[in-house]
Amino acid sequence: MVTVAVTAVAAALVMTGCSGGPSSPATDNVAGTPSSGASSTSKSTPTPTPAVVDVTPADGATGVKPTAPVVVKVSSGSLSEVSVKDAQGKAVEGKLANGTWTSKARLAPSTAYTVSVTAAGSDGTPATTTSRFTTLKPAVTATYGILYAGQTVGVGMPASIQFDSAVTTPELRAQVEKLVTVTTSPKTEGHWGWLDNRQLMWRPKDYWQPGTKVTVNAPLTGVQTGDGKWIANDDSASFTVGSSMISTVDIKNHVMTVTRGGQVLRTIPISAGRPGPETETRSGTKVIIRKEGTVIMDSSTIGIKKGEPGYYKIKTQSAMRVTWTGEYLHSAPWSVGSQGSSNVSHGCVNMAPENAAWMYANSKAGDVVKFTGSSRVFQPSEGIGVWQYSYANWVKQSALA
Repeated sequence: MVTVAVTAVAAALVMTGCSGGPSSPATDNVAGTPSSGASSTSKSTPTPTPAVVDVTPADGATGVKPTAPVVVKVSSGSLSEVSVKDAQGKAVEGKLANGTWTSKARLAPSTAYTVSVTAAGSDGTPATTTSRFTTLKPAVTATYGILYAGQTVGVGMPASIQFDSAVTTPELRAQVEKLVTVTTSPKTEGHWGWLDNRQLMWRPKDYWQPGTKVTVNAPLTGVQTGDGKWIANDDSASFTVGSSMISTVDIKNHVMTVTRGGQVLRTIPISAGRPGPETETRSGTKVIIRKEGTVIMDSSTIGIKKGEPGYYKIKTQSAMRVTWTGEYLHSAPWSVGSQGSSNVSHGCVNMAPENAAWMYANSKAGDVVKFTGSSRVFQPSEGIGVWQYSYANWVKQSALA
């Protein structure tokens, strides 16, 4: 508690009487005769009451949680102004109501703050006080990214926030979800949901309308994501939805049909993953995660080491990733003889070099690729799997559901 004393000085009043001329002997000291002259009545001046200011967190406090509010109260007076700033001068927003100022924003971890207060005592005389405190240093500073910022993406790309590590509990995921927002132009129905404890995505009810502008705002400074883990930054980003390019891979019939705006652009012979629990291409609705160009396919990344049966290490071109488990669309000159007739790959979609180059040139991240004809099912967290859910079931992926 900081007490601000506001003092005032009271002036003493001195009263002086004087005669108008020489005294008259006839009237001086006559018994029973009132004497003439001035009289006075003294008045006391109330002592001003100092403003008593209470600041929470206390002056000198350390290890303050970023979620702790800054509260400033005053008694025997009134608050005039409150400022809470970090060392760089960034202010913490707050609201004054019923004589109490309360911060509205969370604090940043590992940050020193200065609270400056101007208050007035009972006589209105202003006085100021300053206090300081420091927020806790997290064991881990949690980070995150808003994906596809500034890009033009396909109609299947959700707005995505990816955390570097797990947001560990449903309660913490709900807190994150309450804070993040998506704005779209034109207005689009959609909902947040979690693919897993690291991936938060906002999916439109149906595929995006081409030309839609999407902005994600993530004011997550001071949010806890786990035991000893706190976020130290806000972020925002926008992307634009491009043309509607949707392809269908018929695994059984070894063909991929590519459409744009509902019109067929090309039918491409393909070879998908050969039968087997580890090689069969997964059925389901995927989107192109990213275009990677030249990629070395190495079976050791999926547990088949050099010298073991089935080992391979091949350089591929025009590669576009559709799952995190290693499925790509790519050029495969070595399997041209099987394309259109049989499935011989390790799970990827093989195309002739000219078809793969065309596909690569005309595709973008977020383009939809639907796979049919396989008993092996694509799991949502194996890629950008938001379209594996009906919209009603996607809404249930929300931590607030």
